[in-house]
Amino acid sequence: MNRWFKIVAAAVAALMVVGAVGFYAWTRVARYAAFPEAVTVADRADRSRGWYVFAPAGVPDAGLVFYPGGLVDPAAYAPLMRRLSDGGVLAVIVPMPLDLAVLGIDRAAAVLAAFPEVDTWVIAGHSLGGAMAAEFVKRSPEAVAGLVLLASYPASSTDLSSWSARAVSTYGTENGVTPPEGFEASLQRLPPGTELIVIDGGNHAQFGHYGPQAGDGVASIAREEQQRQAAEIVLGFLAEIR
Repeated sequence: MNRWFKIVAAAVAALMVVGAVGFYAWTRVARYAAFPEAVTVADRADRSRGWYVFAPAGVPDAGLVFYPGGLVDPAAYAPLMRRLSDGGVLAVIVPMPLDLAVLGIDRAAAVLAAFPEVDTWVIAGHSLGGAMAAEFVKRSPEAVAGLVLLASYPASSTDLSSWSARAVSTYGTENGVTPPEGFEASLQRLPPGTELIVIDGGNHAQFGHYGPQAGDGVASIAREEQQRQAAEIVLGFLAEIR
């Protein structure tokens, strides 16, 4: 009996190792790489703490922690974060384990602690990153003053409708990854007064510099225009919070 138990245990352990290796390999193969121009911008960020930190020229008006989309190279969001830093925001992209924010939901806490001089913080995310940013708020509702969702919404089990802070949500009309009705329905799980802003002609992937993404629609506006509008939405939201 003991011999057979050892054999079964060894077989189970081997299967777990094979499964883990296979999962890791899948995340690398399925990963969306950042475009070269985004990598160039990302290379100018401060990486000393392991994050991509884009600091404004002067004293930051506010801080924004950003969770990347699932399986997306975090460098893909560098151009958008640079737009925010040009607008006076300390913007910080947080890389995730295996590029999956679900494996690093609480990573924003370290960013907030690292910059105590910043008075106002919001957390933001794209796609899966946005859903996990909402989960961070659920776990730590007092940590940030706002939530920004890009082509994303909270999971059905994440109810922030009684949260005393504010949120804003935006998506493009050509988004083929997430059904539009999901965004409308998600407003019931977000704070009262949450604004849902639709970017005409935008799609799912153009919030970052990567793609095309499986299942996404074809954008009818340029990537730079979609990100310009997204940055305008975020900066306007931050101005209202401050």
